[in-house]
Amino acid sequence: MPPAGRRLRAERLAPYALVAPAVLVVVALRLYPLALGVNFSFTGDGERDGTAVGLDNYATLFDDPLFLGALRNVGLLVLLLPVAVAIPGLLATFIYLRVPGHRLFRGVYFFPAVLSPVIAGAIFNLLLAFDGPANALLGTVGLGPVDWLGDPDVALFAVVGVHVWATFGMALVVFLAGFATLDPSLLDAARIDGAALPRLLRHVIVPGLTRTIQFVFVTTMIGLLTSMFGLLYVMTGGGPGGATYLPEYYIWIQQGQLDRPALASAASTVLFLVMVVVGLLQISLLRRSGRVD
Repeated sequence: MPPAGRRLRAERLAPYALVAPAVLVVVALRLYPLALGVNFSFTGDGERDGTAVGLDNYATLFDDPLFLGALRNVGLLVLLLPVAVAIPGLLATFIYLRVPGHRLFRGVYFFPAVLSPVIAGAIFNLLLAFDGPANALLGTVGLGPVDWLGDPDVALFAVVGVHVWATFGMALVVFLAGFATLDPSLLDAARIDGAALPRLLRHVIVPGLTRTIQFVFVTTMIGLLTSMFGLLYVMTGGGPGGATYLPEYYIWIQQGQLDRPALASAASTVLFLVMVVVGLLQISLLRRSGRVD
């Protein structure tokens, strides 16, 4: 083969050679274990350990009120997702536009992210106790105490609020990086035209950060569905009455407490499918709203 042909062939193969190590890592550490877990979900536990049981584990899951409650809580988290994205997005906007107090935001916004979930949960256990500072503050304005962690209608919202507080720093960093790609002349033109902050957000900032918003939506969803175990374990233990169960906590109970790894694998498979479906729906909705190309 002539030297020019060999050079052209090498140039064509170079991208594949560069991505091959990453692909191998993903296959070995992600896809292969995922396939093993899915396969394991079709086997039995206890006396039927290693025996093929078909869809028995999935039938058991969807007959379990705790698991069905965990799935309902996933639906609630999806509804709360826009709020969890809007909070760091607005704070990043305040920092970027240098509104009064932006120096304080810039100095302290990342502090919660350095705390472990156990520490954050322990702090808010004290703050949200029935006789704690939060209820004392409510009492000063004439409002009755709230059983933040003991009321089934309130507990999950309290835990999600703590999770958002503890993790919004990472999303805010991503938003600030997105603002670095925003054309400042667009903002200047809008200001000259007298556009207020709501119009800046709607017509300049949101369209200019479409990819960033999409990325934050997906990563925040993954965090809500897979990174709340520490807070649940410390703050509520899945209670009261299973009201704060999420699939990841249910999986840990089945695997770590009840020694039912096959059932836990089935729950993990369902969680994975839920994440895929929710992620695809998010992308579809964002495209239909015109926010994603």
